[in-house]
Amino acid sequence: MPNSRARARGDDSLGAGPPAGSTGGDRRDNNSNKRDAAPRGIRRMNFIVLCRSTRGTRHLTLTPPLAAGIAISALAVLAGCFGLGFGMARSFGHVPADERIVELQQAIAGQQAAVEQARDAARDRVNALAIRVASLNAQVIRLNALGGRLTEMAKLDDGEFDFSAAPGVGGPDEPAVSASGMAGLGSELDDLDIRLGHQQRQLSILATLLVDRKLNEEIRPRGRPVKAGFISSDFGRRTDPFTGELREHRGIDFAAKLGTEIVAVATGVVTWAGPRQGYGSMVEVTHGNGYVTRYAHNARNLVRVGDHVQQGDTIALMGATGRATGPNLHFEVWHNGRPVDPQRFIRQAS
Repeated sequence: MPNSRARARGDDSLGAGPPAGSTGGDRRDNNSNKRDAAPRGIRRMNFIVLCRSTRGTRHLTLTPPLAAGIAISALAVLAGCFGLGFGMARSFGHVPADERIVELQQAIAGQQAAVEQARDAARDRVNALAIRVASLNAQVIRLNALGGRLTEMAKLDDGEFDFSAAPGVGGPDEPAVSASGMAGLGSELDDLDIRLGHQQRQLSILATLLVDRKLNEEIRPRGRPVKAGFISSDFGRRTDPFTGELREHRGIDFAAKLGTEIVAVATGVVTWAGPRQGYGSMVEVTHGNGYVTRYAHNARNLVRVGDHVQQGDTIALMGATGRATGPNLHFEVWHNGRPVDPQRFIRQAS
């Protein structure tokens, strides 16, 4: 029992010498405790860990440097959490008022720029629509002029085909279709463009028909082929002046003085200009639509093959070449390969 009391006293008195009467083993234990003991003023931290699996205990001792490291690490973790919380608060709008004002000012400036761009785009669309309206108005003026000219050419009643006045329209009262702003104006202009295009196509067809009719009138033989003289022999059966026999006469003869001007009775192209058996010096003009005219016994031809002649153009001078008894013009009209009486075309012109 003396040894147990000595160990207890040694544990309670750190750094004290061995008691009297202690053994050498006790001195060794005291020396070991002295080496393991911390310096004066520095305390250790002892942790007792209970292990459920082993049903025992473990002792953990933290030295001051290790404890300081743990404390520093804890402070670093706290600082990181604080920084993370500040960043999240900033992202959710918890920012100073002056920074928030700057952000709002920048947003307002961006919206103002967008409004300016929209205003510029609207102004461009208005300008484009104005140009389109001007173009359509010019087109209407041209169509009115064309319609007036065609009316005069066709000799139509002004009240029946009047381009200077708007046509009458009507219909039952229907609910209004809502159209706002630029969209409504653009839709109306599109409808106007479609109507004008349809009207222009109709007028073009009418113009083509009238031009064709006018051309038909120009290429249809009409009028006298000489500027002076009289008819000396008619179309049909007659007594041949050279043989005295009854024969068919395919044209009519105009007697006049030598050198009288001979004119084309319709617009056409010269397809013959020169001597021909029985006709003497002859000019043949093809007019189209199956019409051909011949001018024979000429003293001189004034046109050549391929020449384009208009109605009333001088094409030859009267003579007595070929089978003729004196100065005269033998005039023939052929239609679809058959001779016809020229008198009917002469009477149409009178």
